[in-house]
Amino acid sequence: MSLIADHGFVLLLLACAFGFFMAWGVGANDVANAMGTSVGSRALTIRQAIFIAMIFEFCGAYLAGGEVTETIKNGIVDAEVISPDLMVLGMMSALLAAGTWLMVATAKGWPVSTTHSIIGAVIGFAAVGVSMDAVQWSAIGPIVASWVVTPFLSGLVAFGLFMSVQKLIIDTDEPFRNAKRFVPFYMFLTGFMVALMTVTKGLKHVGLHLSGNQGTLLAIGIGVLVMLLGMAILSRIQVDAEADKGFHYASVEKVFAVLMVFTACSMAFAHGANDVANAVGPLAGIVGVIQSGGDMAVGAKSAVPGWVLLLGAVGIVIGLATYGYKVIATIGKEITELTPSRGFAAELATASTVVGASAIGLPVSTTHTLVGAVLGIGIARGIGALNLGVIGSIFVSWIITLPAGAILSIVFFTVLKAIFV
Repeated sequence: MSLIADHGFVLLLLACAFGFFMAWGVGANDVANAMGTSVGSRALTIRQAIFIAMIFEFCGAYLAGGEVTETIKNGIVDAEVISPDLMVLGMMSALLAAGTWLMVATAKGWPVSTTHSIIGAVIGFAAVGVSMDAVQWSAIGPIVASWVVTPFLSGLVAFGLFMSVQKLIIDTDEPFRNAKRFVPFYMFLTGFMVALMTVTKGLKHVGLHLSGNQGTLLAIGIGVLVMLLGMAILSRIQVDAEADKGFHYASVEKVFAVLMVFTACSMAFAHGANDVANAVGPLAGIVGVIQSGGDMAVGAKSAVPGWVLLLGAVGIVIGLATYGYKVIATIGKEITELTPSRGFAAELATASTVVGASAIGLPVSTTHTLVGAVLGIGIARGIGALNLGVIGSIFVSWIITLPAGAILSIVFFTVLKAIFV
């Protein structure tokens, strides 16, 4: 325990810096993916999207980020096999490695998975730096499976939502009137779905404990409030006959642009809830060990400190505000042409899938989930609507990310061991 006893404060400061750096990378790269559909469909400007994301990413990360953080912190490596000293250095290496890779990818404009980055980095230091037995390979299976399953599920949900919009609104005799009639229901769905996860899973660490029935009732109430607010805004939107001459559904898309603001908020909240774990999961593990003087096993169940979630939330917001514009256009504009009605279906499907995964503590890739949803929209319009070249390059960047995180982590782990051990 001499390492923690001798250098505990320095290690804690470094760990916080690396955790903040990783959170910055999440904000710069991954949040851009989450908001890309809003910008690509021209429902929001880049400045508006960043402003919305800053508020709701912060709320999602701070209020609902604890559940997935536990999986990243305790579910990937076996604390019984790794000494506290090596675990602290290893988790610091993982944070620095994942943050570095995200910085490189963002500079290139590549939309990569922050979840791949941190999990690859954690596996890298544990398997090569310690031993193959240090990795809980049985826990890796469900996480890897989720990277395949979630894009598929998100694509299915997006396909279904888009087809419901087509059937109920677009392919009718009075699309504008039907848009005003049915869009409030979609608004209720958006508010209810995000609120349900927040009140039942995410508020425990801020001292609010609700039963299942209480949480459901509160979520219904929030859904109704969102719907009423949306209806008040929609009542001001009138048919634009001039715009409809150029594009028959221009007035309908104006209605969906209002809905996109609500889905963008839910998307940002869901992303913050899930992906803050990529930055603060390893940091929470480090903090627990250092504060106990090395006596507490890293794998021990402990509450994620509120200030750790706060650090991650602030890092995400700063990353988005300073560098998020680099990646924001790729998914929004280059996979398939998006309008507000299509972007809404993609965002609500993604938020639903990510929120569901957060509720069961499964770290999924928002990038994968959103791409799956946008692909679902493209397939609903016909395969010719997809830009297959862009999709191919995105898939290649996904494959590279896991080994890149692992290799960088091994390098940084070796350097930190040389300095401190």
